[in-house]
Amino acid sequence: MQRTKIGVIGCGNISGAYLGMGQRFEIVEVAACADLLPERAKAKAEEFGISRACSADELLAMDEIEIVVNLTIPHAHAEVALASLQAGKSTYAEKPFAVSRDEGRRVLELAAGKGLLVGCAPDTFLGAGGQTARRLIDDGWIGEPVGCSAFMMCHGHESWHPDPEFYYKRGGGPMLDMGPYYLTALVNLLGPVQRLAGSATITFPQRTITSQPKHGTVIDVEVPTHVNGIMRFADGAMGTITTTFDVWSAQLPDMEIYGTEGTLSVPNPNGFGGSPRVRRGGAEGWSEIPQSHIYAEQNRGIGVADMAYALRTGRPHRASGTLAFHVLDIMQSFAEAWEQGRWLDLSSTCDRPAMLPVGLRPGSLDG
Repeated sequence: MQRTKIGVIGCGNISGAYLGMGQRFEIVEVAACADLLPERAKAKAEEFGISRACSADELLAMDEIEIVVNLTIPHAHAEVALASLQAGKSTYAEKPFAVSRDEGRRVLELAAGKGLLVGCAPDTFLGAGGQTARRLIDDGWIGEPVGCSAFMMCHGHESWHPDPEFYYKRGGGPMLDMGPYYLTALVNLLGPVQRLAGSATITFPQRTITSQPKHGTVIDVEVPTHVNGIMRFADGAMGTITTTFDVWSAQLPDMEIYGTEGTLSVPNPNGFGGSPRVRRGGAEGWSEIPQSHIYAEQNRGIGVADMAYALRTGRPHRASGTLAFHVLDIMQSFAEAWEQGRWLDLSSTCDRPAMLPVGLRPGSLDG
């Protein structure tokens, strides 16, 4: 199958996880990378053996580029996606999909009008841990799902990230930063959310950076840093999620799914690996379940590769724009439900992504 040429816009902290995807997946070739800082793009091109480092405009003008991977900061995601689509390229963004529903809708509508594909991180749910958990649910190991819980508990990124300010500005915060991993995993496991309620607060109005090179810089916090959500899924299951940058420590599971026949402990959705654990009703303890799927290692970009197969074959891709928009809708609705003091019905929905085939050859996503 002909390889799909990829262009990457944004060569910052996360880019290294994507620029090597051409060595991991046989369907893709990273042909160019771009950044506002030309020297940064050049350095990444040299590090990963990419033939061209250029400006974003030059990359969008390259006829051979079929997919643009958008690794810019959150508030630029929609702008770069729209420019990529206008240039005739399908586009795949780092999470979040956009910082508002209006932006997200514009991206989906333009893509549909041009017959192009839109995708978005996270793609960690396509890893061995997430896919094995999905298979356990679909095969009935815990019976009918009735509930779930998810927890992302930490004290923020200013102690380790080299440039953490945007995590506390519009488009940031624990829900928009880390919520996509957890919510995408839950939609993959249980399907779309139908109704929800939420609460949100800012515990520390200012943060002081203790990492380099901006040690000592004080950040004014503009977004909620502790967010709770209650969800009713379309299939009837109920769930809760907490994401926070305000706690120093916690002893809570990453994610659990509760069923009529037992409980499933799901590996951390921020990673690709891990083995699910199951405890069925009446069992004396937990059983660790061997992984049923491959891709347990660091495989960011698997969603891009899946999109490349979709371009070649016409099948749906899994880390889709409709999935990402539904997750964005959930996240924004938590805050709005809190502000309005009521449950909200969601207007967006999506299909559960298809499971990856079992027994794949490494480097491939289609059997």
